[in-house]
Amino acid sequence: MGFLFFVLFVILVLFVLTSCVKVVPQAYAVVLERLGAYRATWNTGIHFKLPFIERVARKVNLKEQVVDFPPQPVITKDNVTMQIDTVVFFQITDPKLYAYGVENPIMAIENLSATTLRNIIGDMELDETLTSREVINTKMRSSLDVATDPWGIKVNRVELKNIIPPAAIQDAMEKQMKAERERREAILKAEGEKRSTILVAEGQKQSAILDAEAEKQAAILRAEAQKERMIKEAEGQAEAVLKVQQATAEGLRMIKEAGADEAVLTLKSLEAFVKAADGKATKIIIPSEIQGIAGLAASLKGIVEKDSAKEAE
Repeated sequence: MGFLFFVLFVILVLFVLTSCVKVVPQAYAVVLERLGAYRATWNTGIHFKLPFIERVARKVNLKEQVVDFPPQPVITKDNVTMQIDTVVFFQITDPKLYAYGVENPIMAIENLSATTLRNIIGDMELDETLTSREVINTKMRSSLDVATDPWGIKVNRVELKNIIPPAAIQDAMEKQMKAERERREAILKAEGEKRSTILVAEGQKQSAILDAEAEKQAAILRAEAQKERMIKEAEGQAEAVLKVQQATAEGLRMIKEAGADEAVLTLKSLEAFVKAADGKATKIIIPSEIQGIAGLAASLKGIVEKDSAKEAE
């Protein structure tokens, strides 16, 4: 019986000694109390406490924590009631203040974030609220960080998760967005038609310019060709005249070398007169020199006839 009590006593002593050894894991802290009063804060590692006098008051998580609060009703400056839910990222920086600063820190942060959000949204209109998330986040983080500092809590970031306006406002916003999209579509369509018309006009302009340039080049080429043809014709006529003059000069030279007298020249003139009077012309203009030659021919004819009559007698 005594041995049994001894074994129970040893087990009790071992249990007490074991309870006096405390290992604090990484990213945690332990608040130690002695006889109900704050004694120390244990960080990561192994620690020992006095039995029955000291106790672990609270084990504190030093990691960054995230709390998603349910939607809160808020009223904007233009009297629109909306539902906004927030997400708060915080971290415990002082385990002692966290353990003794406030009874329920998470509930305190939730209520504080709701009141702060109502104050901020109350100074903003609906459109500004919907487009100023970053501004609201910054203001809430700053306010919550100052308010939670005595509790040993550091608010790192606050995000507005959802902003839910009333159904009527959502319907009006959807209609407004639809009208805006239709307006942009009409503008884009008009711009496209305008650009198309401009491009068609530019194409017609370029085509007209090219046609005019082509016609101009064709006229220049035709003028050049006509000019070349006229030059060739003039050169041909000049060459023909030159050859006629050369032939005439050659004939006169030959006549002169042959020793032709006035009688031969007269006969040549008569031959030319006969050719001129071949009956095709209606009017003949006879130079005075030819008339003299004709008179001379008539005189010669009379003399010849007289000589023939005398020989007949």
